[in-house]
Amino acid sequence: MGIAGIEADSVMEKTQTVDDNWMPVWEEEFEFNLRAPEIGVLRLEVYNENSTKDDFGGQISLPLSELRHGYRVVTLCDEKGDDLSKVKLLLHIDLKDAALAQK
Repeated sequence: MGIAGIEADSVMEKTQTVDDNWMPVWEEEFEFNLRAPEIGVLRLEVYNENSTKDDFGGQISLPLSELRHGYRVVTLCDEKGDDLSKVKLLLHIDLKDAALAQK
């Protein structure tokens, strides 16, 4: 999970690995203090970690200007950007910047 934007805002964080039965839950919070949120993009990438390698599971990039406060379901995409219609993430988004949250 991370932010793509101006150099000062660009960052990628990694969650802890979760052992699951095809229904992983990450109860982690990330906070990003951004200088230019109006041009930032939230990047999410999912990998299936196993003993030999990390297999790509899906990705999505969401413009910060389009995010809304609350719970949201997002569909992940494959490496080419095509929807993986059965692969979704449930996110809780908490926008602290009033200017961004009002849009």
